[in-house]
Amino acid sequence: MNIAVVGATGLVGQKILKVLEEKNLPVNQLIPIGSQKSYNKTIKFKGNFYKVLSIEEAIKIKPDIAIFSAGSDVSLEYAPKFAEVGTFVIDNSSAWRMDSTKKLIVPEINGNILTSDDKIIANPNCSTIQLVMTLAPLHKKYHIKRVIVSTYQSVSGSGMNAVNQMKSERSGLGDDKFYPHKIDLNVIPQCDVFLENDYTKEEMKLVNETRKILNDNNIMLSATAVRVPVVGGHSESVNVEFEKDFTIDEIRNILSETAGIIVVDNPGENKYPMPKDSYDKDEVFVGRIRKDISNEKAVNLWIVSDNLRKGAATNAVQIAEIVQKFIH
Repeated sequence: MNIAVVGATGLVGQKILKVLEEKNLPVNQLIPIGSQKSYNKTIKFKGNFYKVLSIEEAIKIKPDIAIFSAGSDVSLEYAPKFAEVGTFVIDNSSAWRMDSTKKLIVPEINGNILTSDDKIIANPNCSTIQLVMTLAPLHKKYHIKRVIVSTYQSVSGSGMNAVNQMKSERSGLGDDKFYPHKIDLNVIPQCDVFLENDYTKEEMKLVNETRKILNDNNIMLSATAVRVPVVGGHSESVNVEFEKDFTIDEIRNILSETAGIIVVDNPGENKYPMPKDSYDKDEVFVGRIRKDISNEKAVNLWIVSDNLRKGAATNAVQIAEIVQKFIH
């Protein structure tokens, strides 16, 4: 296959290339695409060097798959142009996620709904992916009524400029400014911009995308998204209320047997998931599993995942593995 990566020189783009190498997809030709700033640079992939092309040049090549990680505006303009020439587009931005004509895919949950007609496929938000990976098997068994989630999101979720701000502050310079406030030795209760309802865009992504992926608009969900001074790995404190009764042992067993989830839950030995332990791993880690002492039908969970891997690059490449069977 010929695979294009739009935004190949960015944080997520670089991670996509790494995952593509690891997954060993049959890539005959890599087509790295970058902004004008990256144009004509070279990228190493599987021992070969490839020149960074413009997006217009790449469309003419008619790649089999194009994985986008260059923001919503680029996706809205160019994803349809790739689709027109027969390319399957897997988009990491929010551009197509809530489009009723496009599928929002986490392969372990709903990869089976993809068909050869799905030329533009949406990759969910990073914080949504780790949440639904955990909720999906529990929803199937107990039917979720309500979810309260507070996120602890790393700066890499905002891109390289945010990482540079924290590093700059940590070194005592503080001259790089991406967030409206200092992030090092601080916590900012804002991820993305505020909307009219006083929730942020990130918080509403969690609400809307979760309902779409789990195919249930009746799930009540409220989120508070928070930025923390961690380079990589998103964490979530999640309270889930079910319609049906459950036991904690059942919850642990279901999650332990779910592909892509690792349960780390031994408070007696101070064992629970932490961002540093998720680095460069594809799994979603779940711990602090305990009954809500204020609600017998609710459980508390702590969910951690590498936001650049399963939260973005790995999920996109897993979608590419499904799409591969539609390419002749």
